[in-house]
Amino acid sequence: MENLGLDNLFGSVYRNKRVLITGHTGFKGSWLAFWLELLGAKVAGFSLAPNTLPSHYSLLDLKIESHFGDINIQQDLYKVLSDFKPDIVFHLAAQAIVLESFSDPHNTFQTNILGTVNLLECCRKIKTIKSIIVITTDKVYENIEEHYSYNENDKLGGVDPYSASKACVELVCSSYRKSFFNNSNTLLATARAGNVIGGGDWAYYRLVPDIVRSVYDKQSLKIRNPGAIRPWQHVLEPLSGYLHLGRYLMEGREELAEAWNFGPENENCIQVSDLIKLIKNQWEDIKVELVAAQFHESSILMLDCRKANEVLKWKSIWGPGQSVFSTINWYKNFYIQNKVQTKNDLLQYISEAKKEKLIWTE
Repeated sequence: MENLGLDNLFGSVYRNKRVLITGHTGFKGSWLAFWLELLGAKVAGFSLAPNTLPSHYSLLDLKIESHFGDINIQQDLYKVLSDFKPDIVFHLAAQAIVLESFSDPHNTFQTNILGTVNLLECCRKIKTIKSIIVITTDKVYENIEEHYSYNENDKLGGVDPYSASKACVELVCSSYRKSFFNNSNTLLATARAGNVIGGGDWAYYRLVPDIVRSVYDKQSLKIRNPGAIRPWQHVLEPLSGYLHLGRYLMEGREELAEAWNFGPENENCIQVSDLIKLIKNQWEDIKVELVAAQFHESSILMLDCRKANEVLKWKSIWGPGQSVFSTINWYKNFYIQNKVQTKNDLLQYISEAKKEKLIWTE
């Protein structure tokens, strides 16, 4: 894939570097792999095979070294890591659906916690790895259900198994950082992002994919909590944060090996009903049906991203309007014209980031 002259982004740190992504077949992982290819990186992925049809990963036809496997099987993961010898690892592999964590809590805890332990154990043995970024979630905080933005020093918690498992991952990473990576050449950080949307997501029990299915199946969209407030953001927003943080870790910035929030400004955290209204402005065929929630779901969740804003000089640039427009336009182009707009969206995002003179574009 041609890099379109984009390999100078992020200080050119990813050019010709060996980058391994766990969970590369997933929604965020496939977008990250695509971006890293454009940055001139040598990318390898370790993940379960795509579990949706269509699959964003398959549509992209990535020219990367792809390995299908389970992070719960440490020896398989270690073989890939030891053979590939990455410079940096982005760990995205996880059971990431809140409702699924209620139906299968064992797999959720097993995959998210012990899968991360397996990865870190493997990374301890591979001396080429300079940095590891473990992706958790905005839901790692003990939610007090108030109009409050959580910062990286707030108490960890989680009512549902998914949130609790990811809070545990944060503790695991903190322990490994202090116990095993403290005096090594490997820097370990965690990243907590908001609710991501964007083209190419077909997972179940997520709002935008559920909307897409409801339109094309000509069925009502079942909504559980229309008043719930979430830090919605386009998938490219947190990915720019992960890559920006990864750059500094690759450059040896030890003080940055800690937890980071990447999310929108508070005024861009909106209700589920407001997000649906924005989507309806582009897609009038949506029919909504309210249904009772079967399990506990937080009514309000926002992130305080001042640390990333001030220390990393990172910021979000797409509000809900642009994020929704790009997302729905992606699906419309796919279903109506059989076109994949991933590259177009990425180039537009980078162009606007350059206009904003964001530090990662220089």
